[in-house]
Amino acid sequence: MVVLVALGSFVTTLLGGYAALRIGSYRYLVLGLAAGLMLGAVAFDLLPESLSQQPWSMFGIPAPLVAFVLGFLVLHVIEHTVGIHRGHGSDDVVDSGAPGVGILAASGLIGHSVMDGFAIGAAFQAGAAAGAVVAVAVIGHDFADGFNTYTVTSLYGNDRRRALALLGADAVAPVAGAALTLAVTIPHRLLEVYLGFFAGFLMYLASADILPRAHAGHRTAATLACTIGGVLFMLAIVGLAS
Repeated sequence: MVVLVALGSFVTTLLGGYAALRIGSYRYLVLGLAAGLMLGAVAFDLLPESLSQQPWSMFGIPAPLVAFVLGFLVLHVIEHTVGIHRGHGSDDVVDSGAPGVGILAASGLIGHSVMDGFAIGAAFQAGAAAGAVVAVAVIGHDFADGFNTYTVTSLYGNDRRRALALLGADAVAPVAGAALTLAVTIPHRLLEVYLGFFAGFLMYLASADILPRAHAGHRTAATLACTIGGVLFMLAIVGLAS
C-alpha cells in the first residue's frame, strides 16, 4: 500500500522535470522559479523538519543549524576554489565548466526524495489519516523536486541525457524510500544533520548563483514574480501537512 501511494510522487517528479524541459526557452523565468522553489523548500520544509524534535546541540547551537552553515560554506569554498563563477552576464546562463556541481546538487535532491518516501511510510505506520496527509504534501512537493533536479543539472553544463537520468533517479527515489520503511529505521539525529546540511547547500545555490543568473535577463519583473510564486507554492504545499 505504502509503495503504491509513493508512486504518486514518481509521477509528479517526472511532471516537474518535464515542465522544466518544455519551458527551457524561457530560461530566466525557469531559473527564477527554481530559486523560489529552493528557498521555499529550505524555509518551510528542510529546516523546520530538521528542528522538529529537539535536535542535539553543538556549543549551545542546534546541530542542524551548524550543518546548515557548513553546507552553505562547503559549496561556497568549492565554487571559488575551482573557479566556477565567471560572472553573471546575460550570456552566462549555463556554466559548462562545472557539471559536477549540478550532479552533486541533483544527488542531494535525490537523497531528499528518498526521505520523502520514507516520510510517507513512517506516517502510514502512525495511522492511515496521518499517512494520507503527508502523502498529499510529499506528492505535491515532489513536482518541485523534479523541476529543480532537471534545472540544476542542466544549468551547470550537463547534457540532456544525464539530466534525464538524474530526473529518473529522483522519480524512483520516493518509491525506494517508502519501501525502506518496511525494513529500515534511519537514526533521527543523522537525518537532522543531513537535512540542515542540504538546506545550506540549496540556500547557496538559490541565493548566490541561480538568482543572479535569473536576473541577468531583461524580464526582471516577471522573473521576480516567478521567484515569489515558487516560494508561495512551497508554502502552500507544506501547509497541507500542517
